[in-house]
Amino acid sequence: MLGMMVPRLTGAAPDGSYTPPMAVVHGVPTLQQRDHRADPDVIAAIDIGTNSVHMVVARVANNDRFEVITKEKEMVRLGSGRQEMKHLDPDAIDRGVAALARCRSLADSWGALTFAVATSAVREARNAQEFIDRARDEAGIDVQVISGREEARLIHLGVLQALPVFDRDLVLIDVGGGSTEVLFGRGSEVRYARSVKLGSLRMTREFFPDGEVVGDAVARCREHVRARLAPVVHETEGMGFDVAVASSGTAETLAAMVAARSGSVPQSMNGFVMGIDELSQVIDELAGARTTADRRRLPGLDAARADIVVGGGIVLEQVARSLGIDALRISEYALREGVLLDGLHRSRGGTLHHLSDLRRDSVFHLVELCDDDPDHSVQVARLALRLHDELADRLGLGDAERELLEAGALLSNVGLFISHSRHHKHSYYVIRNSEHLMGFTDREVELIAQVARFHRRSAPSEEKHPEFAALAEADRRVVRSLAALLRVAIGLDRNHDGSVRDVRVAAIDDGVEIRLIPADAGDLAMEVLTAGDRSSLLAELLDGSVEVRVD
Repeated sequence: MLGMMVPRLTGAAPDGSYTPPMAVVHGVPTLQQRDHRADPDVIAAIDIGTNSVHMVVARVANNDRFEVITKEKEMVRLGSGRQEMKHLDPDAIDRGVAALARCRSLADSWGALTFAVATSAVREARNAQEFIDRARDEAGIDVQVISGREEARLIHLGVLQALPVFDRDLVLIDVGGGSTEVLFGRGSEVRYARSVKLGSLRMTREFFPDGEVVGDAVARCREHVRARLAPVVHETEGMGFDVAVASSGTAETLAAMVAARSGSVPQSMNGFVMGIDELSQVIDELAGARTTADRRRLPGLDAARADIVVGGGIVLEQVARSLGIDALRISEYALREGVLLDGLHRSRGGTLHHLSDLRRDSVFHLVELCDDDPDHSVQVARLALRLHDELADRLGLGDAERELLEAGALLSNVGLFISHSRHHKHSYYVIRNSEHLMGFTDREVELIAQVARFHRRSAPSEEKHPEFAALAEADRRVVRSLAALLRVAIGLDRNHDGSVRDVRVAAIDDGVEIRLIPADAGDLAMEVLTAGDRSSLLAELLDGSVEVRVD
């Protein structure tokens, strides 16, 4: 089972009161983020969803607690384009970029270090890069696209800050505009996480166009959702839970309507509990109001969601019923609060000189699944990191790149799971498409995959390798440098016997000399020869010779 070392939390005080938790979130800064101050006073998180753009700006308090300064939410309907959300329409991109520009302005007014993640709509769109480029160039926002599993992890992290559920088995449901995340976990461990293509906007377009409820649309939508949930139900069979949590605007809106039926809507919905039968009654009431205009008059309803709330409500209802949930507890914290905490520790370089527990555990999990000689991969990674430490200044590398190198080295042979022939290419495919890597952004996964891809055979080239050419110039330099180090490190364990204990690098007249320290009195002639043969890319980057000898 994959261990998820996410938060360190406080719990109930001796008098029974609850102290909001503090979190320690592991991560490393990207190249751009390291340009900011290492310990920010104010931090902002932006969640770019299928339906809305949300931002929270918060002041960093003691023990990594946050004091929220302001929140912003704007419905941009990024996923309002063609069916199945494979394309972002120009108007939707314009709306999204304009919203991000306003977020940028607000964040700058507070001097906030800003992190932005994009979910289902951008994740699925074939023209996602157009939106990402415009967000960077026109709004000054560097958007990181995250996988569905990473989205679930960050939502879980946010929920753990809002509810006293750290020491309880929980199931979490987050219904977004384009996807729904389902997660089972306890404390810092995520036992199961899956993203399903079911969401309020997606269901509305398919079953309730223009927000109209016609004929048997509700019954057909419920049947469709149950069918799409069948794999989740099968995969989670036997997973128990003590508490069921729902997050997202859809859940909060429906909970407010449940509360309104009893005559009182609390100021905060956080911690509010609604029964599933109560939820179904509200959905039937919403479906009975056939038009968006009629629905807006219902008590407790967020008018901005009147056109899509039926579809989202059905998804939440059917997930709950399919998993045997009787009641849902509402969390007002979700993805953006998870990004907030994750971003703080990324800005601090929280994993200096080592993969974080979360990220490292997920890397090793994939190694265990796909690598038949993990000891060799561990030895190669160790030697690659030693070469990094000796040559980082010359190559312009830092701690963030060190972690990517470790992951790329550990995963360089996972392609052997498919075939020995061209296994470096298979490694790229496995890494890029794996659901097991947690805690990494889409950009980081791509860089790790390319480092593994170029650990052997031809060096990365813009002319020959389109995936490499598609990287930003700075990222191409990173891949070249890390692949160069990895190639030499692999040569240093040519016999897969761990015969090289350590390496040192010394400057010589026309380049560098890599000096090998043996683990015992064995002969390192093969390692010297192989590492030397694999050093041409490193020599090119260092603009000098690379000599290898036994110290």
